[in-house]
This record gives sequence, C-alpha cells and structure tokens, in this order.
Amino acid sequence: MSTIRSTVLATATPLVLAAAGMVHPGGLSRATATGWANLHIVLLPVFPLLPVGLLIVLWHRPHRDLPGLATVVAWIAAFTYAAFYTGLDAVAGIAAGTTVEHAPREADLQALKMPLYDTADVLGRIGVSALIIAIVATAVALLPRHGIRVLPGTAVLLISGWSFIDSHIFWPRGVYTMLGLALGFALLNWASRTSASQSPKI
Repeated sequence: MSTIRSTVLATATPLVLAAAGMVHPGGLSRATATGWANLHIVLLPVFPLLPVGLLIVLWHRPHRDLPGLATVVAWIAAFTYAAFYTGLDAVAGIAAGTTVEHAPREADLQALKMPLYDTADVLGRIGVSALIIAIVATAVALLPRHGIRVLPGTAVLLISGWSFIDSHIFWPRGVYTMLGLALGFALLNWASRTSASQSPKI
C-alpha cells in the first residue's frame, strides 16, 4: 500500500468525526433530540474505526519479543476502545436522544438524561483510556525498528487522546481533538513508511 493511500485510510475516520462535530448539537433538548439521536446512529459504525490509524502501522504478524508483545497489547486496547466508546455513542447519543424526543411534556429532562450521561461517561473514559494505551503500545512496538521519528506523531496522538477524554467531538475542542488525531496518525504513518522505504534491501 502506498504512503498516500495508507495516510488517507489512517486519517479518514478522525476527519469524518471532525466534520460531524461541526454539526453536532451543542446540547440535548427537545428541539435537538431528533438530530442528536440520528447523528449518533450515523456515527455508530464510525467511532469504532478510529484506531485504524494505529492498526495500519502494526499490520504484521508480531514476533515473540517486546515489540511483538506491544503490538498485541495495542490490538487488544484498540478493540477495547471500539467496544466501550461504541457504548458511549449508544447510551449518550442514541438512547438519550430518543428518550428526550419521546419524553412527556411534563417530564424533567435533566432527571431523564443524567443517569444515561453518567453511564456513558464511564464507558467513554474506559474507551479513551484504552485508546491512549493503544497509542503508547504502538510507539513501543515501532521504536526499535523506526526510531525516534515515531515520537512526534505519538506525542500529537497522546495530547489529542487526553483531550478526547472529555471533549467528545463537540465544537470547538472536540473538532480540534479529531484534527489532532488525524495529524498524529498521518505523522506516525509517514514515519513508519519513510523508515521502511529507507531500510536496506537484502
């Protein structure tokens, strides 16, 4: 796979999420409930794909050494992110939006939303923490072969991952967070591809 093609694949998901964040309602109310739920239904298959930018650079059979172990850890952590963050999307997005949309006029919307938000917050923090672990494990897996050139992308990903914990994709910080993840994936992919292309052929 060419560097350009792999970079497009690595950055596609965070860029789609950044675009979604620009139209994401700023809050959940009766007026925004339908759009809120529908947007999260559309994003249901998108959020789990965020770690693709890591999986692309780890697309090989792991050896029985530290980089190989780190690769397996990154895979497991990426799967954990996908599972738990999808849970956040389903609970705080689809369930909360649908609940508010169909709530009786006299209902206390805050009382209906908060238990769902609280559950989603736990799921999201677990998911994003797993994504951060996947980023660190990816760096450990790549460093022996590609050297310090993987560090700039890793640093951008860690900063963006930390922001992701509580920014979701809300404008403005959530959108910048997704753009940061896209940049980090691009840098990491470029570093691994450039290093591989410069390796001596035997």
